[in-house]
Amino acid sequence: MSPTLTPRPRWSSSAIVSVVLLALLALAPLYAYSTSNPFVVTLITRIVIFAIAATSLNLILGYGGLVSFGHALFLGLGVYAAGIMGFHGIDNGWLQLLVTLLACGIVGLVTGSIALRTSGISFIMITLAFAQMFYFLFVSLSQYGGDDGLRLASGSNFSGLLLTESTTLYFTSFTVLCLSLYLCHRLMHSRFGVVVRASKINGPRMKALGYSTFRYRLAIYVISAALCGVAGLLYANLSQFASPSYMSWTTSGELIVMIMLGGIGTLFGPLFGALTMILTEEWLKELTEHWMIIFGPLIVIVITTSRLGLMGMLEALDQRRGLPVANTNQEAS
Repeated sequence: MSPTLTPRPRWSSSAIVSVVLLALLALAPLYAYSTSNPFVVTLITRIVIFAIAATSLNLILGYGGLVSFGHALFLGLGVYAAGIMGFHGIDNGWLQLLVTLLACGIVGLVTGSIALRTSGISFIMITLAFAQMFYFLFVSLSQYGGDDGLRLASGSNFSGLLLTESTTLYFTSFTVLCLSLYLCHRLMHSRFGVVVRASKINGPRMKALGYSTFRYRLAIYVISAALCGVAGLLYANLSQFASPSYMSWTTSGELIVMIMLGGIGTLFGPLFGALTMILTEEWLKELTEHWMIIFGPLIVIVITTSRLGLMGMLEALDQRRGLPVANTNQEAS
């Protein structure tokens, strides 16, 4: 009797689109230099960095169900870690990275310990309040430019790799993005990630089963803060400027919109959201100086007509076709 052959699972459309997008991003610098258009590298680098920041927020928003309206605080801390250390003549990138991780980790631990004791609108307002506190703190630091901001004295130097060089910064950011996506995938498919996702669905039941949901949520909050800080460090080298505006509530709102456009709780959703939002913004800026009048309603239309986001729609289509999807929220439910 011949053994039954198990059919190989086909690649889902969401997986194919994600792989193609990563391949195109990897080849973006070649296109830029072949067309003598270095602005493309700067633009794509910005997209990649914001995708990293949105991925970090997706860890707590998409998988943990924690709506943070102050997540840009950690982006700003990463920016100022590079800016202030460069101001004092410290351009060692590894040391700047260590300070970024420590600062974001400690601030995330303290603010998270307080904010996570609440839920709903209270959690949103507390995270917003902490971000605004740090915003006004850096505004008051006149030594480091105050409200006018601080120009980056020197780029982060990682053992000879200077991040102020556009190509070096791009491939470093792209590598960090790929590692972030891999970390997110492994984390959410681990026992730790299952508890985090299950706590989002039914926290009281998880407590009844003996899990300390507060500790799990605090841990993912700190991890998210540290990852967002790394994005801030990269962004400081891109803009070569540190400003309190980077940790304002408007930046946090932009990260949330990116996740909603791409797909909440999907692995590649933040990347698709950052790509869609920034490219649309640049396109509208070329059409009119009143681009925000058009951009705002467009976001409202997209989000209200498709709550799943771009990746969510692809994964819903894959489910109908009986193909595996990467949406861990659906797996958890």
